Amino acid sequence: MASESKGWSREARGMVIKALVLAGGALLLKRLTKSKTRWDHARFVANSLSAEKFSREQASRDPDNYFNIRLLTCPAAEMMDGSKILYFEQAFWRTPQKPFRQRFCLVKPCPKDLKCDVKVSTFAIRDMEEYKNFCDRPKDQRPPPEEVIGDIAEHLATIHLKLCDRGKRCIYEGSTSPDGFPNTWNGATYCTSELAILKNNEVHIWDRCYDEEGQQVWGPKTGPYEFKPAPSPSHNDMLALNFAAAQSLEKRIEGSFVIRD
Repeated sequence: MASESKGWSREARGMVIKALVLAGGALLLKRLTKSKTRWDHARFVANSLSAEKFSREQASRDPDNYFNIRLLTCPAAEMMDGSKILYFEQAFWRTPQKPFRQRFCLVKPCPKDLKCDVKVSTFAIRDMEEYKNFCDRPKDQRPPPEEVIGDIAEHLATIHLKLCDRGKRCIYEGSTSPDGFPNTWNGATYCTSELAILKNNEVHIWDRCYDEEGQQVWGPKTGPYEFKPAPSPSHNDMLALNFAAAQSLEKRIEGSFVIRD
């Protein structure tokens, strides 16, 4: 009887240990697989956008269709509900102090009734000169958050991002509505915009504009601009990127990328 009692106690103890291990494993698995909240998605996208990136590699591969553009984005303010306001500017790598595009981006979760995860809206800036090179300045030399909020001008476009399907290179991707948004520069009547957030802080942006007949009048035709965090370029890289500067740069820009506001 004593041996049977000892055997039973060992078996019971083993069952308890096994149960505890299984419970602990289930708890750990639950924590590891816990779904992201709506605000987790928004924070991830805002953080992924907030950096200095270049289209240097793409411009080197295909200089006839893409320029080496510097994309610089950083936090500028936060709304009462937690939405992030980012300052966004683009400039040619040779002249970063002269951005040709400046925007505010509002990043927030998608409303629950929409089939998306993150809503990225762009807005004009009341006084763009005041915000030029905003991210390059020390924080005490930037307009304060309350001023930033007051300087948000008209709404330009909204992109709804969704988590990418498994197996795709991207993490989030989305676009404006099929109807696009109004734009009348250089013969256009409307534009569309696509945005993708990839691994390693890579961002793809594809802006295209069309006339009344649906013909594309400007913007890259073969694919989006690919912005990557760039290491310090070597001397050879600089020489390789000195492509056709004398070939009417301004004319080529108008046909391929820049929006003049």
